[in-house]
Amino acid sequence: MEPSLRTPDQTDTELATAAVRGDGDAFGTLVERYGLAARRVARAVLGPGDDADDAAQDGFIAAWRAIERFDATRPFRPWLMRIVTNAALDLVRRRKVRRAVAISETVELRQISADRRAEDAIFRERFAVALNALPERQRVAVVLFDAEGYGHAEIAEVLGVPEGTVRSYVFHARRALRQALGVYREEPDA
Repeated sequence: MEPSLRTPDQTDTELATAAVRGDGDAFGTLVERYGLAARRVARAVLGPGDDADDAAQDGFIAAWRAIERFDATRPFRPWLMRIVTNAALDLVRRRKVRRAVAISETVELRQISADRRAEDAIFRERFAVALNALPERQRVAVVLFDAEGYGHAEIAEVLGVPEGTVRSYVFHARRALRQALGVYREEPDA
């Protein structure tokens, strides 16, 4: 089979359908498209480090092996993220290790006082501890919803639970995070 040229406007379904026909390049395009999201989802379950990267890679391998089972009438992204989530959950079960989720530096440090940087570092640490203390499914649901922008229905598909359960997970996770962090930050003076 001769590989076809990829264009950015090819849909996930078109690429997945080509992958079902054996087009590895099409699947490679999907990996490029969703690689970072898969790693973030795996990190939501496993925390930072190699375990999350391994789980994301395991998820992609499992997806490639199961690509014939992809239903082209449904969205590809939730199907893939469910596989990645399951790979991460399997790794948790196998290793029974829990680690705090690292929050990457996303704010440039230009012209920020040392006190503010220290306060931000403390907040990130407290947030990571609070996030890690959440039950696993609540943690995954709130990360997918608030950090990744998934809808409740997509998360329900990823986690294999009803949409109402996802709404409950997100609600309870947010409430627990607010309680754990309290009124930690005050608004800066204008």
